[in-house]
Amino acid sequence: MLGDKPVAPTIPVTDLAKAKAFYQGKLGLSLEKEMPAGITFKAGGNTYLYLYKRGQSTADHTLASFLVEDIEAAVNELSAKGIVFEQYDFPGFKTNEKGIAVMGDEGEKGAWFKDPDGNILAIGEEL
Repeated sequence: MLGDKPVAPTIPVTDLAKAKAFYQGKLGLSLEKEMPAGITFKAGGNTYLYLYKRGQSTADHTLASFLVEDIEAAVNELSAKGIVFEQYDFPGFKTNEKGIAVMGDEGEKGAWFKDPDGNILAIGEEL
């Protein structure tokens, strides 16, 4: 039933104005709809991201991932806008100096960063 439907992540933030500046200004998402309780952004391929006002989140995992064609270029562009990529060093999983990890036998690549509320977001290279 839902296998062919778009999915829209929903992310809690403490300050909608600050989040709007980050998601629109730094990440380049298009503002779709703004309401007192939340903001909807349009992303690629008929997908959306909804931010809503709430107290501090305790999520310690990736809440949304953006698929890119060239992760090196995306990391460079976002870094130039002040985005700081996370560094991870776990058994079998380590990021390089730019924050990019190569995963699995097929060489899937990912990089993680945080929004102003500490929500973890990712970019992944499309294979």
